[in-house]
Amino acid sequence: METHHSHPEPARPLEGRPAPDRQPLARGRSEPRLHPLAFLASGWRHRRLVRRLAWRHIESRYRGSVLGLLWSLLHPLLLLGIYTFVFSVVFQVKWGRAEGGNTEFALFLFSGMILYAIFAENVNEAPNLLRSHQIFIKQLVFPSEILPWVSLAASFFTFALSAVILTAFHLLVRGLPPWTWVYLPLVIVPLALLSLGASWLLSSLGVFLEDISQVVGLATTALLFLSPIFYSPDRIPDAWRELYLLNPIATILIASKNVLFRGSAPDWAALGTVTAAGWGAAWLGWIWFVKTRKSFADVL
Repeated sequence: METHHSHPEPARPLEGRPAPDRQPLARGRSEPRLHPLAFLASGWRHRRLVRRLAWRHIESRYRGSVLGLLWSLLHPLLLLGIYTFVFSVVFQVKWGRAEGGNTEFALFLFSGMILYAIFAENVNEAPNLLRSHQIFIKQLVFPSEILPWVSLAASFFTFALSAVILTAFHLLVRGLPPWTWVYLPLVIVPLALLSLGASWLLSSLGVFLEDISQVVGLATTALLFLSPIFYSPDRIPDAWRELYLLNPIATILIASKNVLFRGSAPDWAALGTVTAAGWGAAWLGWIWFVKTRKSFADVL
């Protein structure tokens, strides 16, 4: 009888099947978990819950629409057509040495768009992330720190579908892609880390400062045009080049162009520096979130 009463089982029926996820949650709430691998360990520990919530998040985007999940394919295609027309037809923009016309420019543009979307979607969603999940936040056993993982998983779903479009488009325009495409996951790693770090920080701040979502929206729009998506970094004047490359998104997108279209490996030193910075950002964002989450339920 005594051992039965000492075991923290009451939370298990809340999740139904995912019983394995629930027991660690109640224990983990009292642990500091601030070491540099803590945010990865938490994501792995609750991976089943992350997967379920991510799929629910994806379905909620298109619930009630006639085409449903097809919009996840149509949306990037429509944006690709609009941006290609505006920048390559109206403004006659060329991407560095790429002189293959509008279709060539569309490839470079689309690849930058879908990679930047991973970061922008997570950051734009972060300020209201906890407010939109208040019902979970007010449950003592719910691991609120996994919500940025959920957003990241959902954005990777969209990216995967867009990557299929990119591959098909590349086959039509350029033929088989270069073997250096195998490096693409390494290019995405720092982007994911930066997204997580920003999400933990901004989601926490969004609980206390509702206006922050307005600032974040303007910042991601500005960063869109300060990154080599619509133009080649070669167009940046030499006097501004070093300052421009302090933008980690720019370094990541330059590396993506090398592996996707030029058939060359990324600049490992630059990519390693950005990855280390992304890791530091994710860890610091995690620490901030863990230190402030005790107040979330009270404020919300």
